[in-house]
Amino acid sequence: MICCQFIFKPGTYDDDFHRLDGQIDDYARALPGFDRVEKWVSPDGDVVNAIYYFADRESVAQLARFPRHREAKDQVQRWYEGYRIVVSEISATYGDGRLEATA
Repeated sequence: MICCQFIFKPGTYDDDFHRLDGQIDDYARALPGFDRVEKWVSPDGDVVNAIYYFADRESVAQLARFPRHREAKDQVQRWYEGYRIVVSEISATYGDGRLEATA
């Protein structure tokens, strides 16, 4: 399992942002290796972590090549006051079964 975290400080969103964000999310969710998305917001609301989980690296690579994703990456400074990407491989996940993964 591959975890891609997009950690960012929101800025000002416009129509282009909302259009691209929706297209990218729809594309990611339609990929064969897509598993789920989780979103966390800091208590003060200043930082957001959108976490996408994929079954394999090929699905992540497909998302990276998606033209709308590339278009958004070229304009990221317009919409965010800072960001960081963390891609990691999950070797195990476990718990007591009472906390469901969100999709």
